[in-house]
Amino acid sequence: MKNENNQTNKWKITAIVAIVAAMLLTGCAPKTQGTANAAAQEASSAAASAQAEQSAAQETAEASQSAEAVDAEDALSLWTDTAPLKQELTAYMAAVTDESSPDFIPVENRIAVFDMDGTLFCETDPNYFDHMLLVHRVLEDEDYKDKASDFERETAEKVVAMNETGVEAEGLSVDHGKAIASSFAGMTQEEFYAYIQDFMQEPMPSYEGMNRGDGWYLPMLQVVDYLQANDFTVYIVSGTDRFIVRGLVEHSPLKLPMRQLIGSDETLVAPDQGETDGLDYVYDDNDKLVLGGEFIVKNLKMNKVTVIAQEIGVQPVLSFGNSSGDASMAEYATSNNPYKSLAFMLCCDDTERENGNLEKAEKMAASCEEFGWVPVSMKNDWTTIYGDGVTKK
Repeated sequence: MKNENNQTNKWKITAIVAIVAAMLLTGCAPKTQGTANAAAQEASSAAASAQAEQSAAQETAEASQSAEAVDAEDALSLWTDTAPLKQELTAYMAAVTDESSPDFIPVENRIAVFDMDGTLFCETDPNYFDHMLLVHRVLEDEDYKDKASDFERETAEKVVAMNETGVEAEGLSVDHGKAIASSFAGMTQEEFYAYIQDFMQEPMPSYEGMNRGDGWYLPMLQVVDYLQANDFTVYIVSGTDRFIVRGLVEHSPLKLPMRQLIGSDETLVAPDQGETDGLDYVYDDNDKLVLGGEFIVKNLKMNKVTVIAQEIGVQPVLSFGNSSGDASMAEYATSNNPYKSLAFMLCCDDTERENGNLEKAEKMAASCEEFGWVPVSMKNDWTTIYGDGVTKK
């Protein structure tokens, strides 16, 4: 019907123009300028009407495409129909995006925060990505291992021991942050990202068909896309070094801008700054920021809440994590929130497709029951983890 109307309008415009042209050529032109103007105005009005109808049809088509893009069945196709997250999140989305709903959330307050390791990305193979990066830098990199400090080597060896025994040395979390900062000191951010991306090409030890940079949980990437399609702003709030997070995400399937990637922090300085305080040094056009070598803060537990308040400035309404290090973030999102809020926690209960840990999974499931978080079972809720081409050795 719309095509027929558009065709009619086109013929109408063509006929009017033809009549006016014929009258002018045969000397039968209107006797007054007013009559000619009226004809021209009618033709112009008809053209405008046809154009308006075409624009309206295009807007309707675009709105229809947008609605299809956020359809939950398609958007969360890698989730089983019985998955609590799929059920809870789709019901939540229907409520908070409906302007007539009492649970409606304005776009500027649709903030979701995600942990990275174990929530969006493979957590251990055999250890965190950033821990294995340190081992590679300090113990394997032919261009650096002979330059490594005693502290850096000792810290890397503690990571290796943890890989073998499963026991984490006391203080390793902070020591690792310090060793990462010092072992890459002097690199520009771009050089650091390139180094990380080279390491990402190394094969995953426990998997066939996957490199270290490919360990993204595909069902969780769907969640991120689903939220973004519904006008949520998504942040990563990770315990991993901020610049490592950026290097890992830069060319990944996770489409987030650098400004929305938060992690543990180290210093940045100008190459010629030396020991000069930033209050006394003036950056000039010959400068380029480099890693300063000093560790600042490990972004775990309560520190995640602090950094969210400092850098985002808006209380999140959705939180996604997988460990006790994310508990404070989950509680911050769901406690005393003026808007409807939820927290989701992943349980690493799949030992066939993933390096699962049933003891940790059971503890997290119990915590979900205690705190009212929505549990995510990797084993039962996901139809795939890394895709069909990846298998666990």
